[in-house]
Amino acid sequence: MENERYVAAIEISSSKIIAAVGRTDGVQLDIIASEQIEGPETVRFGIIQNAEEAATRILSIMDRLETRPEISPRKINRVFVSIGGRSMRSLTRETNLPLPDEASEVTADDLNALTAQARESAIDASLKIIDVQPRSWRVGNVTTQNPKGMIGPSVGATFDLIVCRPVLEQNLVRTISGKTGLEIASMVVGPLAAGHMLVTPEEKRLGCMLVDIGAETTTVVIFKNGHMSYFATLPLGGRNITLDLTSLKILEERADEIKRVSGNAIAPEGKTNLTIDGVKMTDVNNLVSARAEEIAANICEQIHYADLEPDDLPGGIIAMGGGFRLKGMAELVSRTCNLNIRTAHLPEAVKIEDARATEQDLLGVGSVLYTVATRTDTECLETPEPTELPETGEANTADEDDWVAPQREKNRRHKAPSRWSKLLKRVQDAITYNDEEDDGEQ
Repeated sequence: MENERYVAAIEISSSKIIAAVGRTDGVQLDIIASEQIEGPETVRFGIIQNAEEAATRILSIMDRLETRPEISPRKINRVFVSIGGRSMRSLTRETNLPLPDEASEVTADDLNALTAQARESAIDASLKIIDVQPRSWRVGNVTTQNPKGMIGPSVGATFDLIVCRPVLEQNLVRTISGKTGLEIASMVVGPLAAGHMLVTPEEKRLGCMLVDIGAETTTVVIFKNGHMSYFATLPLGGRNITLDLTSLKILEERADEIKRVSGNAIAPEGKTNLTIDGVKMTDVNNLVSARAEEIAANICEQIHYADLEPDDLPGGIIAMGGGFRLKGMAELVSRTCNLNIRTAHLPEAVKIEDARATEQDLLGVGSVLYTVATRTDTECLETPEPTELPETGEANTADEDDWVAPQREKNRRHKAPSRWSKLLKRVQDAITYNDEEDDGEQ
């Protein structure tokens, strides 16, 4: 691969924290290594709740990645961070810019000015604009997808503002930059990155819906006429089904196992007398199917919220996320929405070289890698300078006490001294002080 560089990304979700490194030439992406740690309770609905615990897990993941033979001796000095969560959604805004006269030609500066207008739009004080996506452009009274170079008296646009509660971004920055010392190269809206990699241009032009069912949230992104036209995050996910099953007087871990092994989003016809460790399968089927139907109904209702009908989305549904691993879930969503559905897969331009990783595990973080690989020229890894060793036979004249152990070449946060180390320091100071007094008396 000529002109290769390395990109690194991290995704922090309610179920796990996963990071990956890819090698790219700007067209092809090879995902060479990935590591993940399950993170229950650290993140809720996509928002970091325990920054200290999340930082510890991130550092562990980074250390494991850097010791992988595919990466070592390189060091990860910056990462792209996937952002998404319950409060993230889209708002529509119209902008317009009068041009000097009817013979004016639309320039890139004009389009940038419209984008700046959209980014400065007045919105609810409880929200922050994370990204701005153009939906359509207008030159005079003509709607177009390519306004640059057209001639007319004015240029306007319809934008989708991607917004969320500020705490979503703040907690990511506090955890990653503040507590691990890693540089955040940029925040990348995870669902938009997934749309960039997993949805084909034809599907976007026809009209389609990308659905990601996670542990605690479900993201719906609708595309039409080649652009995103709707974005919403629902506070429902696979964990809701698990928690429902705990009402059968079983622990969450056992409930999750039963859901994965025996659960079905479509309740089987008729009753069954089968029990698993004292749990009646009839009760399991009723709980799983009821919650699955609620999730499916909420997904399909987003089509109407986008002022569309199922017939407006002949491209169908592209399914991703752990929630679709539930048996029958894809079929249920397809039936409920009256749309065809397909499982999301990596495009041919993306290869997995990490034998321990699965395609479905890497769809989210891989989408971020692919987006930055094809849209930026950032390098995320660095090779440390080689350490010069003394020639054979040369004596080391420095005192042993002068030798300092090499430290990781990372701007990682130093741990605060423990209460025990502080007490030990005070005892040592006292001993030194008494020794000095004794020296003075002699």
